[in-house]
This record gives sequence, structure tokens and C-alpha cells, in this order.
Amino acid sequence: MRSQRALAICLGVCLLLLGVSLYAQVVRPTHNGTVWILSFIHVKPGMGFAYDKYLATDWKKEQDTLKDAGLILSYKVIEAEAHSPNDWDLMLMVEYKDLATLEANEDKADALLQKVFGSDEKVMQGYKERSEVREIVGDRLAREIILEPKK
Repeated sequence: MRSQRALAICLGVCLLLLGVSLYAQVVRPTHNGTVWILSFIHVKPGMGFAYDKYLATDWKKEQDTLKDAGLILSYKVIEAEAHSPNDWDLMLMVEYKDLATLEANEDKADALLQKVFGSDEKVMQGYKERSEVREIVGDRLAREIILEPKK
């Protein structure tokens, strides 16, 4: 009789703790989505055509190579009105599955792009040439927020 009573008390306490535990769990209304690298570009006056040509050729080829290898999910170019002479007017967006994937694949991406575009010297020459037509205003790492609970 005593053991049955102790068992009943134990069972009651366990059920109470389980109820408190379930009540305490919070269902978040949002969850993390993909990660984006955003580059804000100011194209120098009169150099729009030259930079567009670079984006439509080498930059697109680079992004397509990374996408085909599964290292990025997507990419976009967004044009906007600059609000001052030094403000950005193009935003380059590259989407990654998550931050861990972005970091884990850095070496793979570097090796792949070196095969496609050549040596570091050639890449640095490209940076130098592009600096004549555009300025990088800034870069940001951003995360998409999905506006629904995680399933």
C-alpha cells in the first residue's frame, strides 16, 4: 500500500514537471533563413556600361560557377537611386544556405575560382581595373528571417 502511494506521488510529480516543461517551451514566431553577402557599389559617373559589362560576363560567370558547384544558392544585382554623390547605386547579393556552409566552403570556392579565372595576380589585376569604374561603399552579412515558426 505504501509503495503504491509512493508510486502515485512520484507519477503525479513527473506529470506536473512534464506539464511545466511543456508550458515553458516557447514557440518562436520566426526562424532563421538563408545567409546573404551584400556588396554596396557606387559606379563612377559615365562608367555604368563598363561595370554592367563586367557584371554580365566575369561576375556572372563566377557566380554561375559557384552555383553549379553547390557552393551558393543564388545571386542578384539590384539597382537603386543614389541619395548622394558617394552613395551606392548597385547592390550585389549572393545567397548561401547558412553561415556554416559559407565558412566551410571558403577554401573550395577559392580553389574553384582560381581554376576558372587564373592566378592571384590576374585576379588582383581585375580588382585594379574595376577600381577605375566603381567603388565598394561597403559589405554586409545578412540573414533572412522566415516569418513563421520552425517546423
